[in-house]
Amino acid sequence: MTDRRDAILRLWGRQLYERQGEPLAWAEAVLETTGRPPTAITAAMSGRLDALPDAPSDPAWLLFRTVGKLVANLRGDGLYDADVGARIGPLALRLGELEPLLASPLGDALGPPPDGPASLVTVHAAELSGHRSIRVRAIDALLEWAELGHAQARAALSQVVSDHRTQDVTVWTKALNRIALFGHASLEPGLLRALADTGHRGVRWSALACAELGFRRAVPLITALLEHPDPMVREGACQALGLFAEPAAVPALTARLNDETDWVRSRAAQALGQIGGDQALAGLWQAMRERRDPKAGHLSSAIAAFGPPVVDDLITLTTDPDPDLRALACRALGSTADDRALPALERLAAHDLARTSLGGLVATAARQGLRTAHRMRARTAST
Repeated sequence: MTDRRDAILRLWGRQLYERQGEPLAWAEAVLETTGRPPTAITAAMSGRLDALPDAPSDPAWLLFRTVGKLVANLRGDGLYDADVGARIGPLALRLGELEPLLASPLGDALGPPPDGPASLVTVHAAELSGHRSIRVRAIDALLEWAELGHAQARAALSQVVSDHRTQDVTVWTKALNRIALFGHASLEPGLLRALADTGHRGVRWSALACAELGFRRAVPLITALLEHPDPMVREGACQALGLFAEPAAVPALTARLNDETDWVRSRAAQALGQIGGDQALAGLWQAMRERRDPKAGHLSSAIAAFGPPVVDDLITLTTDPDPDLRALACRALGSTADDRALPALERLAAHDLARTSLGGLVATAARQGLRTAHRMRARTAST
């Protein structure tokens, strides 16, 4: 119940601020209801909190300083401070109880508090059809209630996800980013339709949501997205296929190791490491040997994810004539944190002064690998 009470106060505070056409004018009107001197109001509205006296036992001053702090934040960085805003409503109620003459003007300035979660969720669900700024605030509020387990909020979010064609793309993607809060099997048809609409700006998030919910019928559609012209969509498709750990996607993901965009290459390598298997490992080895790119840390990290079976091959690679490959082997061995890797890394750290094509020393890569290995081993020992 405490969580719900706190959520009500947070949302009320946000309502008090966001639903005003002119937030600063609204703040000034609230300050004027406290009956404090015009000079103090002027100081607060200018953001000079140091000009306000401390009177912690006076609820009017507490309200005054709280609103003044909100104003200072708005004057400073232009951002609403939820922690500050959530205190305004309760302070105003308390002040109205202690000073009845102020209750009416405070009520006019603040409006009534929400009467509970159901009323707020109903309001926010209705706001999804408002103008864009209101829709975005409403989806944030519904996600807060869904996190608290409110069934009505989860139902409203499910309705948002059911048809991408009716939703603002920002609202759609915000909902999909938190699909684990409310997702269930009945959402699969709508998400598959969204995934098939490859021109939709939210298709990346559709792929990730399908993976999050384990909708395996989406795998062929997601695999096709690896050829999408937008690198963000290709990267999201790689990530989704990694979450599925889908062996059938290995050939298509291996092709993405040569993608023109570096972060797509990196995500493809990570996905292959998540999927595992001989075919995925072979693709990673081939890419690392062919590219001979000392910046291809994503390849060495993905190979290291295969664990003990790759350690001997990585140790052998530390003797390769190519300094770039030796440096990549050092990084990968460090990430395995395997006992067998330490002597090879120590040898290269002490003696390999060859330089990679980027100008770095192989010895430096070996020392980095040693630090990584020791850090991982220490972390494992402490758990």
